[in-house]
This record gives sequence, C-alpha cells and structure tokens, in this order.
Amino acid sequence: MSLDRHMHEANRMSWNAATRQHNSHKGDQAAFLRGGGTTLFPEEVELLGDVGGKTLLHLQCNAGQDTLSIAAHLGAQVTGVDISDEAISFARKLAADSGIPGTFVRADIYDWFEQNTTTYDVVFASYGAIPWLSDLSAWGRGIAAALKPGGRFVLVEFHPFLNIYEDDFNPNYDYSGGKPVFFEDGIGDYVAQSGGALTHTGQKIEDAPHFTNPHPVYEFCWGVSDIVGALLAADLRLTALREYPYSNGFKPFADMRELPGRRMTLPEGKPNIPFMLGVAAVKP
Repeated sequence: MSLDRHMHEANRMSWNAATRQHNSHKGDQAAFLRGGGTTLFPEEVELLGDVGGKTLLHLQCNAGQDTLSIAAHLGAQVTGVDISDEAISFARKLAADSGIPGTFVRADIYDWFEQNTTTYDVVFASYGAIPWLSDLSAWGRGIAAALKPGGRFVLVEFHPFLNIYEDDFNPNYDYSGGKPVFFEDGIGDYVAQSGGALTHTGQKIEDAPHFTNPHPVYEFCWGVSDIVGALLAADLRLTALREYPYSNGFKPFADMRELPGRRMTLPEGKPNIPFMLGVAAVKP
C-alpha cells in the first residue's frame, strides 16, 4: 500500500466511527424520505438541473441521504460510491427501508475509477468531498472517464478558503497544493455541533454526549485553481463557477448566525467571504 493509500485507510476507519455517531442524531431517516423529505439544498438542485431519467454517479456519497433525495425528487437513476463501510451499509438499508431505488458501492474512489467500465450522464460530488482526495489529477481523469460524451460534472463544496483557518479564525493551514495535514483527533461530531441544522428535519440537538473519534485522519489542502485545473486537464469544459457567501447547514466558526433555509454566515458587520463553491463542467 502506498503512503496515500495508508492515509485513505486511516480515513476510512475514522469515517466509519463518525458516520455511526452522525446518524445517531437524525432519527428515522427512512420515514423522513418516504414522507417526501429531502436533504438537498437549492444550490445543488440549481446546478444539477434536469436529471430526470438520467444516470447519476454520486462520488463520496456518504450514507446516501443526498443520493436518494436526488432519485426521489429529481428523478435520476443513482449510484453512490464511498470508502466507508458504515456509510454504504447504512445507505443500502436506507434505500430498502425508504423504497427509493439506488445502487451503493463500497470502494475507495481511486480503486473504483481504475475498475469502472460504466459511463453516466451526470457525475456529482458535494459538501466535504475535496479535502479527502489525495490526487486531484487522477480524480479529474476518473470523472472524465465515467462521463458519457456530453455528460456533466457538478460539484457543490465548502469553499477551500475556509480550510486555512482554525476555529478561532487564525490562519494555520496551506490554501492549495495538496499537502496532507494529519489530525490526531479524527472526524468529529459536526452534526451535533450544527445544533440541528444538519438533522434535515431541523430538530434541535441538545446535550449531546461528547464524541471522541479514536481514528486519526489526513486531509489534503486544495484550492479553487487546483480543483478547476484538474477538470480542465481532463479535457472537461467549465460551464459554471459559483461562490456563495453562506454555508449550508455547517457552522465552521462558532460565532456564525443562521439565515433562513439553514444557511450560516458571519455576524452583521463582518466582511463578505466565500463559504461555498459551485462548479459545473461538461465532457465534449
């Protein structure tokens, strides 16, 4: 196993522990989806556009909530791929229990890219996907290979600018270049820390027990030019680039205020900074 694959394996273990903890706050998610609930935000719906009846590959799909929401509300035929055993096991059960069809594959996406022979109308990734990628060039090539001619790639992501900061707004990490950063304390319980903004039903989380993840992680520092450059180098054509002055559901800094629609932004009087990034590209 290469050094990068060793990092991927550490991340897999950390995500297994974190996914169990995150789902413990979310109640009966199958009933939520069966009742017409959706975990999608307007930004990804707008960039995805009309995907009704189209095949859609969701890379790093986590536990399948967004994937199945795309199937139920946008009408796509969905396949999700994620490195976490816990996430994929949950996603398969969620599909069965909700009655929403979806295929879920447990794999490191780099391994999946090497073995994949299927092409899709749309490839999608969102919300916390990029920092776990150790090689953006291989990622871009894998996306291009997985797209049909004329197919589209859509990314909605937390803005890389945020990743340079500690919680107290002190810059401490590289902005770009792919350097790995080791975090001994692993993936935390950001669902509880959101106070309810990531429970999808909006149910408030109070007095959640402290969660300590025993598995450390490695994250990778990529900037906007790294992301866009990887897509362009794979001969994809950029069709949209968005920056949003708010964060959907996630509260990266303690003093952020909540706007309607579970959007988080800085307090009044603070400067306007980008919190999310949207990218769309097409395979000629």
